[in-house]
Amino acid sequence: MSNMRRGSMEFWPHRRAKKQMPRIRSWPEVAEPGFLGAVAFKAGMSHVMMMDDSESPSKGTEVSRAVTILEMPKVYIYGMRLYGKKYLYAEPAAEAYDGSLAKRLGISKPSANLADLKSKAAEFTDVSALAFIDASNLGFGNKRVMRFEVHVGGKNTVDKAAFVEKWIGKEIRISDILGVGDYVDVISISKGKGWAGVIKRFGVARNTRKATGKIRHVGVLGPWHPAKVMFTVPHSGHMGYNYRTELNKRVLKIGTEKDAQSVNVKGGFLNYGVVKNDFIMLDGSIPGPSKRLIRFRKALRNTAPKKEPQVNYISVSAKN
Repeated sequence: MSNMRRGSMEFWPHRRAKKQMPRIRSWPEVAEPGFLGAVAFKAGMSHVMMMDDSESPSKGTEVSRAVTILEMPKVYIYGMRLYGKKYLYAEPAAEAYDGSLAKRLGISKPSANLADLKSKAAEFTDVSALAFIDASNLGFGNKRVMRFEVHVGGKNTVDKAAFVEKWIGKEIRISDILGVGDYVDVISISKGKGWAGVIKRFGVARNTRKATGKIRHVGVLGPWHPAKVMFTVPHSGHMGYNYRTELNKRVLKIGTEKDAQSVNVKGGFLNYGVVKNDFIMLDGSIPGPSKRLIRFRKALRNTAPKKEPQVNYISVSAKN
């Protein structure tokens, strides 16, 4: 049974991600005005000792949990985007920018008058904020400015437009978006493995030595009929570097640059260094290697009540 494949066909075909900035297609409906997402860079992993407040058999006892540390770059709001209804979906209808920031970003598109857009906000279906990342304070990688869009909460488009207008030209911090105990959905790009064979890519069993003259390949490509090779048959090919979304990651700690030493491991995180800016600690692992750009939004499907976690110990021992 050497051709029995493992793994789900849910993500198929495996397409290599086209860009480092993942796209978020769905946002939660929140009545309170506020930003619904943010970006960060993955620093590395550690572990903590915390009180288990779930309904598991270990409830009320101290347990060890793996955690991921994300460092926050500087993020500024430079504009507003309003959506109009077309057929069955919403599409961008108008945009307005802060003049000085738009010039810095090299935006050549004409900007609508911000006051006029705000007064006509009721005519649109949705409002989002336009933001850009200044990663020069992180000390690694490309220093180019990256732009992204983040949706906002509110009862109606008028409230959303008024909220975004107050933040245009200002820097937003992670504490302005999330609190300890909140749940987020993480959208990222997984580690790239390059070209991989069927053993690594699909987990098929190795052939016996005398079977076909080859060992690390599938035993058969399919039956006589249908007289074709089905797409479900394992083949070698590209592996990894795919968009992935993981739901309901709990926020265990939010800190500023003053608290960074509480999570920095000895010698720095492997392939990253030390955290020097605002950071967020999430329960569990997330897709991607160190220095990967991570987007997250407020949880879309979470039903668990918010509880502030009791973290007793954060490991800072060397990880390399």
